[in-house]
Amino acid sequence: MSLLFSPLKIKNVHLKNRIVVSPMCQYSAIDGYASDWHLVHLGSRAVGGAGLIIQEATAVSPEGRISPGDLGIWSNDHIPMLTQITDFIHKNGSIAGIQLAHAGRKASFDTPWKGSKCLSAQEGGWIPYGPSAIPFNEGDTTPHELTIKDIEEVKADFRAATVRTLTAGYKVIELHAAHGYLIHEFFSPLSNKRTDQYGGSFENRIRFLLEIIEEVQNEWPSENPLFVRISATDWAEGGWNIEESVQLSKILKDKGVDLVDCS
Repeated sequence: MSLLFSPLKIKNVHLKNRIVVSPMCQYSAIDGYASDWHLVHLGSRAVGGAGLIIQEATAVSPEGRISPGDLGIWSNDHIPMLTQITDFIHKNGSIAGIQLAHAGRKASFDTPWKGSKCLSAQEGGWIPYGPSAIPFNEGDTTPHELTIKDIEEVKADFRAATVRTLTAGYKVIELHAAHGYLIHEFFSPLSNKRTDQYGGSFENRIRFLLEIIEEVQNEWPSENPLFVRISATDWAEGGWNIEESVQLSKILKDKGVDLVDCS
């Protein structure tokens, strides 16, 4: 048997094979709610035989969405449809995972088929958050620089989302710390110009992620896998680099993270 099709055990989760469906944003939710679209999209991958299916970036707060079409898990009202999805996946022999996310300064953008433009409040957008008041692109909305109180609230959002994740029946959590979204923004000196305990040194720039991991682990069963997705490099001078990714990965292993997904 090919290794790809052989079983794999990660903690107490048994995968029937090593085929993993990566999270793919569908931009098809309304107010964060999943629909039949998401059930068919994810369920068909289970019917197709994938071992693990990771649901798209699912926002832990309304302002953490990339676009108004993003899935959310900031409300208990989101749970029933998500439970239908996980039940279907599990009944078809696959394992359901979820990617918990906050888009940071890359929030409040339109859907790709409408040009992915930055949305104003009049267009249904909102003020994004970031470690520093630096927009993603010139001309985009300048993000609100997170205060310490704001940071505590975001951490609490991830913790509350973890509780809902467990209630909805997911077996794997992946924290989205890649692609220039909020956690990655704290990593990168290009987007993080803070002078407090969350900026400057490598240790300070990864602090936000490590504190989120602690919040998640307070609610997530230790026998269930926890993944972190990172971008290995910013591919820009003065940005996050591969050496820092290697250093971070070793720290994440020591913190109990089971897999680092480089994307």
